[in-house]
Amino acid sequence: MGLFFYFKKIQVFNLNNVPKDKPVLFLANHQNALLDPLLIATNCNRFLYFLTRAGVFKKAFISKIFASLQMLPVYRIRDGWSNLTNNTAIFNRCSYLLSKNEAILIFPEGSHNIVRTVRPLSKGFTRIVFDTLDKYPDTDLHLIPVGLNFINSMGFPDSTAIYYGEPIRAKDFVFKDKNTSIVKLKTRIQLELSKLTTHIPSNQYSLNLEKLNQLNVDFLKPTEVNKCLQSNFQDCKPKQKDNALGLKRILKFLLKTNLIGPYVVWRFRVKPKIKEIEFISTFRFALAITLVPLWIFILVFTLAYCFGWTIAMGYLVATIILALLAVKV
Repeated sequence: MGLFFYFKKIQVFNLNNVPKDKPVLFLANHQNALLDPLLIATNCNRFLYFLTRAGVFKKAFISKIFASLQMLPVYRIRDGWSNLTNNTAIFNRCSYLLSKNEAILIFPEGSHNIVRTVRPLSKGFTRIVFDTLDKYPDTDLHLIPVGLNFINSMGFPDSTAIYYGEPIRAKDFVFKDKNTSIVKLKTRIQLELSKLTTHIPSNQYSLNLEKLNQLNVDFLKPTEVNKCLQSNFQDCKPKQKDNALGLKRILKFLLKTNLIGPYVVWRFRVKPKIKEIEFISTFRFALAITLVPLWIFILVFTLAYCFGWTIAMGYLVATIILALLAVKV
């Protein structure tokens, strides 16, 4: 429900590519911190386990909450060489879960970054794949590349499109030479992800991104955008012109005014403390599903106490309608 009110639209493509009765390892690009796993978890038709960077598990209370949400910590070099050995137990558990036909989500780029490009993949996911096949050779493991696309991942309201790639059988990448298996699998997943989301090569990235913005391409259609890039900007399709910008500004202003308490907290207390821009939408969303409902209920009960429930319910309905209009128009 929170995602419905936060995003203007959430489009899901090729969901039929996701097997319902096979072990699945979802492999997605990663631009938007916590919103990325939330979007996939609520739109993949599978119950997921999540491989998550270990840094967020430092506090015992938070760690217990994350564990209850099926989040598994993964340690990276930046977490210290001594901690890398902890990954063995985590990867062993992943292999066991996959042998039981469970589904796991991992971001093979190894970190999040707002750039519209598929970055080099780490080989951690290949270790899970081949360890699973070594320990449980009868496991028919399927790999599903997932492309996450955003109009403006820092903006609000934003729109997103999720593309599920065709399933790839892990057994097809088992060769005599394990290094060959790893390289071929990484190359294949990199290629598939580059088709499912906008992939701007790192050379002249800023210049190419500026041209795409000037051409007003639709970043929710990665095939068209990538075709535009490959044609040296000769074959590009602009988005349909938005004729409701003035109305949107008015609705957004009215929504901010109505939610002035949460907006002030966000604008002056929370946002200035965010160090990584990839977390902007995550923290905004967190406030939207916690502080905003609290603020509205306080106003509803205050109005009910002062003027009666008819006025209070009228305000609640008007607020919901305003929020829907401000987000969806």
